Amino acid sequence: MRMKELEINSEGLLSVDIMELPESCVIVLSNGKAKFTELPAFAETKIVTHQGQVKRVRWDEGEEF
Repeated sequence: MRMKELEINSEGLLSVDIMELPESCVIVLSNGKAKFTELPAFAETKIVTHQGQVKRVRWDEGEEF
């Protein structure tokens, strides 16, 4: 799996050290969970939702010719 969990503490706070994250990334919050992933160099990233919750994240990757 590409996406990695981020910890949300018992008070509901998300603490992120941006120096430990990839230079270019996305953080997704849904249903009390937080996950992040590095963005590929050449891709279209889609966040698929259903009834207001994230169901999946898709990558359509390519390469420059």
